[in-house]
Amino acid sequence: MSNRILSIGSRFPEFNKKAAVSIEPGREFKDLSNEDLKGQWTVLFWWPKDFTFVCPTEIAEFNRKYSEFSDRDTLLIGASTDSEFVHAAWRRDHKDLKDLKFPMLADTSKSLAEELGILDEAEKIAYRATFIIDNEGIIRWVSVNDLNVGRNVQEVIRVLDALQTDELCPCNWNKGEETLTQQLESSLN
Repeated sequence: MSNRILSIGSRFPEFNKKAAVSIEPGREFKDLSNEDLKGQWTVLFWWPKDFTFVCPTEIAEFNRKYSEFSDRDTLLIGASTDSEFVHAAWRRDHKDLKDLKFPMLADTSKSLAEELGILDEAEKIAYRATFIIDNEGIIRWVSVNDLNVGRNVQEVIRVLDALQTDELCPCNWNKGEETLTQQLESSLN
């Protein structure tokens, strides 16, 4: 396999894609680009295929945690290589996806997934990849799961919290706990 995943410290690529944003007739779609990410933290998570089994469990969990991302001034975007029409149909069809609060990006050309290095070579679908992008457009965290294993949304939030402190955070650190930076500063005083 020759995937080279775009990683930490890289600028998130430019893109302009359609996204499913609603099930309300006439308001289902909107254009989404890297311009929409400017000046804010973003979590962009990918799943392999719509109308599958593991994917809706993750999407529904991200939706349940939506306010936690919003409280952190973080834009949440889901994505796959399916079209915006397939996304909209899935949202209408699946009871756990009807009230999604975030856009479902459609990378039908597979160009963004390919540029990110998360396109499965055999099936030409995206891996379960999660990118945390800072307010300067720089990738600060990447996690990629194989196609059959769902991710832990709470871990994405924990890492986002740690990154947003811009401090040294130890293993298993959680928001509200003392950082290593704070411990070092108190030991010097």
